[in-house]
Amino acid sequence: MQQQARLTTGPVASTLARLSLPMVIAMFAMMGLNIVDTYFIGQLGTEQLAAMGFTLAVVMAVNSVSMGIGMGTSALVSRVIGRGDAVEARRLTVDAIALGVAVALGIVTIGLLTIDPLFTSMGAEGDVLEYVRQYMMIWYLGLPLVIIPQVGNSGVRAAGDTKTPAKIMLTVLTINAILDPLMMFGYGPFPELGLRGAAIATVISQGIAMVISLIVLRRMGLFALESQRMSEVLSAWKRILTIAIPAGVTQLITPISTGVITSIVATYGVAAVAGFGVVSRLEMLSIMLVMAMGAALVPFIGQNWGAGHKSRVSQAVKAALIFAMSWGVFVWLVALVFGRQIASVFNDNPEVIAVVTAYMAIVFPSYTMLGALQTVTNSLNALHKPLRSLVLSLLRMFVLYVPFAFLGSTVWGLTGVWWAGFGANMVAGVIAILWFRHTLRHMPAEELAPQPGLLGIDPA
Repeated sequence: MQQQARLTTGPVASTLARLSLPMVIAMFAMMGLNIVDTYFIGQLGTEQLAAMGFTLAVVMAVNSVSMGIGMGTSALVSRVIGRGDAVEARRLTVDAIALGVAVALGIVTIGLLTIDPLFTSMGAEGDVLEYVRQYMMIWYLGLPLVIIPQVGNSGVRAAGDTKTPAKIMLTVLTINAILDPLMMFGYGPFPELGLRGAAIATVISQGIAMVISLIVLRRMGLFALESQRMSEVLSAWKRILTIAIPAGVTQLITPISTGVITSIVATYGVAAVAGFGVVSRLEMLSIMLVMAMGAALVPFIGQNWGAGHKSRVSQAVKAALIFAMSWGVFVWLVALVFGRQIASVFNDNPEVIAVVTAYMAIVFPSYTMLGALQTVTNSLNALHKPLRSLVLSLLRMFVLYVPFAFLGSTVWGLTGVWWAGFGANMVAGVIAILWFRHTLRHMPAEELAPQPGLLGIDPA
């Protein structure tokens, strides 16, 4: 436990930086998986690519569920590690993985029974619907292999190791990139499986990730099969889900609300939608470092709160906020100087470029507060206050952004939609900072130190 609770000592800022950089690599690897799949599926044909477009919403929803379970796992296990309870840390990790399997099996059952009615209602028909069936039948059956490594990697991060999960994700990306063309196009001894091959490649690569993740957890002492009473397992699931459900819903808020904003933008024509698509992707890239820092805060805060180091938690969040806001200023300045050149990389249509540059000029200055909001929501999850995190996300998107985008569109046109985005980021960010300060000030730190005799070792 003393080795795993490595985040409770040492310089705060440099420790956060050490945790965050591998997280950035892992996020790029996840994006790379989507890019590789999209590229090779695009070689199969337009109908296959359209089928993948229909599956995106389901895949994003399931990813939100697994990310929520992962957040709950990391927040709980890191706090237990911080207070030095090795047995509880191992049991929570195992129970979290079991919860992931149970949830996956439930989704598999429902998913297999609803492929046709669900995707038909979304507009898939004919050959496209058949391609959807081919992909989703395999993807659903392999879903436990997808969720288990995501939850397992959260346990690894809870112990302060973000490098190993990043290496696992790079391994998945490499294997998937190799298997995709082999299994889709039938090179060498492999049969030509088309879209089924893409699904099989995903399941195989994630299965390998699952094996590696479980081996790493076992070596860290965080995974071992041992008997537990069902009441203990259900109690652990309840604790995990208390954080996982709000965190998962929070993950769903952005894609849902973005769809609503897109419907508003669509009334201004194809160029407006194309430009909004470009800036949405640029926004994801722009705040990726901030998201990585926010994710790194979860195990850091968990371990230090569990160890009773309230001052280190305060220092860490302050350092992360300074970084997030400074990074927001940097992104805004880059957009001011190179905005038109950046926009032209994605599309050379003058109307699209005009939409992108207008968005950058109005919304990008608010990325200082958007970064602060991301930092606070992750910090609140780490402090086991996920409902507050959810409220802040709902406030930004559905109380501020969406209603004022409708109003702004009516009064000022497309520019009004962008100003609604600016205002939502700024107001939600300021509220988030103030609310977090109030939360931290009124939360007594857990003064829990490792107990004598833990693992047979006197902590003195």
